[in-house]
Amino acid sequence: MNLMRSEKEMLDIILGVAKKDDRIRAVYMNGSRVNVKVPKDIFQDYDIVYVVVETRPFYENEKWIDCFGERLYMQMPEKNDKMRGLKCDFENTIWLVNYA
Repeated sequence: MNLMRSEKEMLDIILGVAKKDDRIRAVYMNGSRVNVKVPKDIFQDYDIVYVVVETRPFYENEKWIDCFGERLYMQMPEKNDKMRGLKCDFENTIWLVNYA
């Protein structure tokens, strides 16, 4: 049984989130999927960037990201630094999320 979503299904979800949320001004993809010199394979991930009005609501309530699927792992370096008492830049944050 194949549990992986098709590329079309993924793009529909990614774009759907952007269209439904007024806080998201743009969405783009970078990485190997958009590099015409890289052959497509089943291991390519989706490097997605949402350009937002304000980052705070997204990192204060990270459950919004669950619309993409069940999280296996989520790396939020700035949030971890903040918990350790370090100064952080939440306006330019990157999350790494792996889904089931």
